[in-house]
Amino acid sequence: MNIALIFAGGSGVRMNTQAQPKQFLQLYGKEIIIHTIEHFEKHPEVDAIVVVCIEAWIPFLKSLLAKFNIGKVRWVVQGGVNGQESIYNGLEAIHRDCPANSVVLIHDGVRPLITPELISACMQSVLLRGSAITITPAIETIVALDTDSKITTITDRSKSYHAKAPQCFRLGDIWQCHRQAKQDGWTNVIDSASLMMHYGHQLHTVQGVHENIKITTPSDFYIFRALYEARENSQVFGL
Repeated sequence: MNIALIFAGGSGVRMNTQAQPKQFLQLYGKEIIIHTIEHFEKHPEVDAIVVVCIEAWIPFLKSLLAKFNIGKVRWVVQGGVNGQESIYNGLEAIHRDCPANSVVLIHDGVRPLITPELISACMQSVLLRGSAITITPAIETIVALDTDSKITTITDRSKSYHAKAPQCFRLGDIWQCHRQAKQDGWTNVIDSASLMMHYGHQLHTVQGVHENIKITTPSDFYIFRALYEARENSQVFGL
């Protein structure tokens, strides 16, 4: 099985949206989370979807799934205190019902510009090599600072990449690592790739696209709107 785990547990603090979380902001009458889910819903190789959501917003999310005729969502589960716990909750639901060799695509609910080609490439990478971490080349110089904000290291940009989503693994592998991290008290990992590497798994990459942005700030939303309109008009991406 191929299963998308979409986590949308954030409260949208950096978006300055007091009334609703960022994943429920609308563009052209459709919430960001639905824009994201629809890419997996429409992909012929994705068999099922689990969505991890803020508990208070689960009824509203379920109403959206019905409104937009989303049929592949098998589980809607409560989010955790951070991204790691939210992913754990989603994996727990999948683990109860699906075989360990299933492919799990872990994706941000606020990355709505993913492409079918990237989804396919990630699944193929997991089948062939056991993992798929989406990356894009760094287009600006990356530096490291000390506690006094002085630059200590300037990284060679030609060897630097940004890790994005989806991040994809065999269900048995990622579930085992999340359970081990919980037992070890390691409870605030930045992403699944970091967790898997910590526990000795080899990570393989898939080239993504720069426009697969994560909507975190108000400016991100306006960039998303511009990119969405460009895709719709077929002027830039040739879709």
